[in-house]
Amino acid sequence: MGISRGRKKIMKIGIIGTGMLGEAVGLHLLDVGYELIVFNRTKEKTENLKKNGAIVVESPKYVAENSNLVITVVKDADAVNDVIFGSSGVIIGKHDGMCIADMSTVNPNSSKEISKKVTTAGIDYLEIPVMGGPNVAIDGKLVLMASGRKDIFEKFKKVFDAIAEQSFYLGNAGTAHSIKLAMNLQISMLALSLSEGITLTKKAGFDPEIFLKILNSTYFKTGMSEGKAYKMIKENYEPTFTLANLKKDLDTIYDTADSCNAELPMTKLARKIYADAKDAGFGDMDYTGIIAHIAKLSEK
Repeated sequence: MGISRGRKKIMKIGIIGTGMLGEAVGLHLLDVGYELIVFNRTKEKTENLKKNGAIVVESPKYVAENSNLVITVVKDADAVNDVIFGSSGVIIGKHDGMCIADMSTVNPNSSKEISKKVTTAGIDYLEIPVMGGPNVAIDGKLVLMASGRKDIFEKFKKVFDAIAEQSFYLGNAGTAHSIKLAMNLQISMLALSLSEGITLTKKAGFDPEIFLKILNSTYFKTGMSEGKAYKMIKENYEPTFTLANLKKDLDTIYDTADSCNAELPMTKLARKIYADAKDAGFGDMDYTGIIAHIAKLSEK
């Protein structure tokens, strides 16, 4: 059923949404021997995958018809609904044994609704949001959070083990996306904290690398302070996850918190800061480009 790349033939995987993350996941799956069928609304974004052996098709329907596992990696819940239930959606190409696994970042309440509609139509459904950008996805080193039926998770666990160096099964629909939002909230806050620490150090007349060296010798160091913070100092904002996308996720976090009566005052503030940065033209930068917005504010 799969292509032979010097390994045993294995199941066919479909990816709908070949942006930075979807492309990197796809390239890694090709590298470890899976046959890959892909669709993206902007076809040019499938070219690199095609060059590496992926089959590019014209609609989500054709992805479904030719795949055992269909992974959706799209913008939001509306996009997930569209690729599954649209006029040429996955549901039209459904077949026995097929599963949809959503890797997008969406409101958990919306995910529960999507899961119910998909399973009512006789299709298996999982949530599989991940932590880590394309730079780690290309080597299969993501962290994957899964929810849905455990037996379906186990059925495709070999695929998930190829995608991620750690996988966590978390229970019923909505759970994985809830944890994913909580994780992305940490990302936004860490980027803001580093941005303000670096900006304060610079404005005080000191080399910000001294700040990072001391920070990283303490309990308070993070992967971000040991990695991307040095790119922030050098004003290198090549995106692995854009500021605009993190702003979108903060909107989703805010809406989710509101729906479950959780008061998150820092989320409200972070949401406004990222919205202002996006409006100021920083949206296409890496999310750590929030430091450029804060630096600009300091010039006033």
